[in-house]
Amino acid sequence: MIEKDPSLSLCGEADNVGSTILAVDNDPPPDLVILDLMLGHADGLELIKQIRALRPGLLILVISMHDELIYAERALRSGASGFIMKNEPAAEILAAVHAVLEGGVYLSGRMRVLLSEKGLASDPSQFLVPQAEPPLSDRELHVYRLIGAGLATKQIATELHLSIKTIETYRENLKTKLRLADAQALVQSAKAWVNKVG
Repeated sequence: MIEKDPSLSLCGEADNVGSTILAVDNDPPPDLVILDLMLGHADGLELIKQIRALRPGLLILVISMHDELIYAERALRSGASGFIMKNEPAAEILAAVHAVLEGGVYLSGRMRVLLSEKGLASDPSQFLVPQAEPPLSDRELHVYRLIGAGLATKQIATELHLSIKTIETYRENLKTKLRLADAQALVQSAKAWVNKVG
């Protein structure tokens, strides 16, 4: 699709976090990164922050099969310049690419209305993010998603390159914020949420 547009050229591809970092660290860097938010179990929001730290001026357009109501605002807050769903028509995806390259921010009409109404305030009750008090951090949401995907504490620690003790702390925070009685309730809640949002 990109190569069919005479004003664009594809300069590289990557399928994991390490190769993505290497690709954006080239000289000269690409003008735009089109980033899938979910590279396996990697945290795409953290990857956006890493890319922005490495290349502050690099433009990032997130393309995802996951619901924009959950992730679009978080992607923008992490440093992306746009968010589009994978099921959008090719012409709309190209429009998003051009909008970001021209210095704009791309969001669907639905998201623009929602974010305008809430003034970009972080109110999880307006989105499909689990309602929590205080709201879940990006990292807590990622751990919650991995719990819902069936990963045990040790597996999550390995995936995120964190200690088991740190993941246990996140699990305790999740139980507190979501007002869940025990570990079993946390797993059931996370699985139900993952089944709901995909």
